[in-house]
Amino acid sequence: MPDVTMPRLSDSMEEGTILKWLKAAGDEVSKGDELVEIETDKATMTYEADSDGTLEIVAEEGSTLSIGEVIARIGEGAATSSEGGAEGESEAEASAGGDDESAGDGGGTATKTEDDEGEEPAAEEASSGDDESSSDDAESSSDDGESSSDDGDDDTAEPAAEAEATTAEDSDGDGGAQAAAEPAPAAEGNGGRPKASPIARRIAREHGIDLSKLEGTGPGGRIVKADVEAAASGGAAEPEAGGAEAEEPEAREAAPAEPEEAPAEAAEERAPEPEREKAPAGGGETGKGEVTIQEPSRVQQIIARRMAESKATIPHFTLTTDVDMEGAVGLRDQLKALAAERETPVPSYNDMVVKACAIALRDFPLVNGAYRDGKFELYGRVNIGVAVAGEGTLIVPTIFDADRKGLGTIAKESRALAQKVRDGKISPPELSGATFSVTNLGMYGVTSLTAVINPPQAAILGVGKMEPRAVVRDGEVVARNTLSLTISCDHRILSGAPAAEFLARVKDILEQPISLAL
Repeated sequence: MPDVTMPRLSDSMEEGTILKWLKAAGDEVSKGDELVEIETDKATMTYEADSDGTLEIVAEEGSTLSIGEVIARIGEGAATSSEGGAEGESEAEASAGGDDESAGDGGGTATKTEDDEGEEPAAEEASSGDDESSSDDAESSSDDGESSSDDGDDDTAEPAAEAEATTAEDSDGDGGAQAAAEPAPAAEGNGGRPKASPIARRIAREHGIDLSKLEGTGPGGRIVKADVEAAASGGAAEPEAGGAEAEEPEAREAAPAEPEEAPAEAAEERAPEPEREKAPAGGGETGKGEVTIQEPSRVQQIIARRMAESKATIPHFTLTTDVDMEGAVGLRDQLKALAAERETPVPSYNDMVVKACAIALRDFPLVNGAYRDGKFELYGRVNIGVAVAGEGTLIVPTIFDADRKGLGTIAKESRALAQKVRDGKISPPELSGATFSVTNLGMYGVTSLTAVINPPQAAILGVGKMEPRAVVRDGEVVARNTLSLTISCDHRILSGAPAAEFLARVKDILEQPISLAL
């Protein structure tokens, strides 16, 4: 049966989120039918079926999966395959180590196989620190915004691990039955598991909190860290901790001849340690006043991660120059009259900067390149990304082959792309392929800015406000319209001299705007 995997919908995409299934499980689909809406790091896109058959949904709405992970299957007998997978999974759980490939999840969120969970019981019996290490890894992944789709696997594996460890120690079997009967955090929906982030599950285990009784505030009702910490601050951990202490004597009676390490480990795992208790994430008064926690959107999480990676891994240096824009002002006045006659957009000063950069990039291939894996990538096309402020985020659509387009075409395309960003209708192809970027904050009164490089590009140009400034001309102080340009460069591929030459070339073009027509 053909697998439908998470597609790569943009060049920078690493994972995607299932927003909405447009077909139901068991529906007959044809090639070209719209299957699912997927949110990427840049936009929301509809993905179409590439074959005919019966749809089996593997990843539920709200699931976030890496590229290449299975989100659905299309083929004959999809439902039968799903039932067979469920039976295989039950057999695997009964034997505590079945073949994971036969354990199909007929409709749960997890698309990752449960090999890791199959090894958990042995790992817990050998050392109680393994589960904590695994949880820390999940916490690190969650903090990066790359929450995987197997959020509930640790919780489902833990009760089986505890039951097996206790049964192995109790020769008469009574202690094992009691341990197996102890309730683990309840689960509901989502294939028997509540939707929660890995860090939320770890904190819930530490504090003995039942996730099924919490109401998530994250996307699609997902339980996030703040929800669990808020529940922990309300005293949800105390009953569970007491239960763990009460359970210890029973385990002692059941296995008097054996050391009490396993029950003690279980009690230690369930009972919260005082030093690990965390303060409530939101609500209440502090020295800073009332604290409100706001979860960033997925796009904001990815931007935060990429910008942190950029500053941490790319050695930035910046150069700034002032441009006399008097000639450009005169040119724009003439273009206004022509645009009114032809009913076309009037090129902005930012459009002129984009065009000037496009012309200069043809003569400076390193600026139009990238440093990747110890090598220089030089691109044959000049595609300029123009930063646009969207709702609560920053989006950079691309003007392709800007060096070959006239100023009027660039003005028309830049406005159309900006409108699509504001309307939320921009598509991944329009957000990919940029070889250089321009960002402008002059409209906010910013005189100059130092921008962060958008990996893997070699440079980005920051444009400030154009304003009259006092300059010396022919020995006299006069007011001239002046614009500040600041270029941020990757020192691994660009050194100061070629970067300065590129910036000087852009300045010359803008100060002699007739060059924009070439």
